[in-house]
Amino acid sequence: MADPVAEKSGFLCMYMSNHPDTLVSYVRHWGKVTEHVVSAKMTTIDTKGMNLSYQTKGGATKEVRVVFDPPLAGYEEVKPRLMAMKADAEEELGMVPAPQITSFRFSRNMAYMAAMVSALIYTTFAPVPGSPNYSPLYAPAHILLANLPSWMLTFSWTILVVTHSLESLYTLSLCKKHRTGFVLGVSVELPSQARIRPADYSQAQYILTTLAVGFPAWVEMRRQIQEARIESIMKGQ
Repeated sequence: MADPVAEKSGFLCMYMSNHPDTLVSYVRHWGKVTEHVVSAKMTTIDTKGMNLSYQTKGGATKEVRVVFDPPLAGYEEVKPRLMAMKADAEEELGMVPAPQITSFRFSRNMAYMAAMVSALIYTTFAPVPGSPNYSPLYAPAHILLANLPSWMLTFSWTILVVTHSLESLYTLSLCKKHRTGFVLGVSVELPSQARIRPADYSQAQYILTTLAVGFPAWVEMRRQIQEARIESIMKGQ
C-alpha cells in the first residue's frame, strides 16, 4: 500500500521551504541536534517521519530524521501534527515568536523591481517627438509604445498601484507586530552582511519601499524575521 504522505512529499517540502525557522526548531528539538544550526530544509516526509537537512554555523551540511510517534494515519494528519510539533519545539527552545526588527536590508530583488518600475515611468512620461523636452534618448520608449496595445500602460499602472498599496498595508502590519516603531534605528545592509548597525531613519523606509517596488520589500523583511527567530533559539539555550 502506497504511503499517502510520501506521495505528496514534494509539495510538502516546497511548502515548508517558506518556513526555515520552523524547520530549524524541528532539527534542534525533535532531532536533538545541539550544534548551532543556521538553516534547515525538509528533504522528504512520510507517515513515519521526516528527513531534514541542516547547515551548521561552521558551514557543514548534515541530515537528521525525525520520527513521528505515533505514525501519521493519513495525509490529513500532517498539518495538525506539524503545528503541534512546532508549538512544542518553540516553547522548549525559547524561540521568540515576534522578534523586534531594527534593520532595513536592501536586496537584489528590490533593485530588479525598481528597474522595472523605472522602465514603466520612463515609457509613460517620455516626451513626444517634436516637443521642447524631447530627446533621442526617449526613442526606445516610443518604439515600445507603438508595439503595445493602447490599454497596456493604464493596465500596468492600475496593477502596480493596487497591488503595491495592498502590500504596503501588509508591510505595515509586520512593522506593528515586530515593533519597528515610527522612528526606527536602522541601517541599509546587503543580504551578505550579518552585523546590524543602528542609525537614525524612519519606519517609513519599509512602507515606502513596498509602495515603490512591491513584494521584494516585505519578502526581505520576512526573511529578517525568520533569521531573528532562528537566532533567538541559540540565545535561549
